[in-house]
Amino acid sequence: MKNFEERLERLEELADKIRETNLPLEEAVSLFEEGVKLSKGLSKDLEKIEARVEILLNEPSAQGQKPELGLFDPDDE
Repeated sequence: MKNFEERLERLEELADKIRETNLPLEEAVSLFEEGVKLSKGLSKDLEKIEARVEILLNEPSAQGQKPELGLFDPDDE
């Protein structure tokens, strides 16, 4: 599987090709389909990365501290 950057670059190439006015309809639809699949995969990858970053940002800095999960407002308890 290609890495994130390679897939993003391919998505940009597809977008450029689809913008060409002389592109046959069948080819445009095929490129669009590939782009949608790439976009969905990239979106899932970004969600995973965002979750990892969120966990790292909420990781306790000192031993014995509990991580802040951000699920509930502490004032609501």
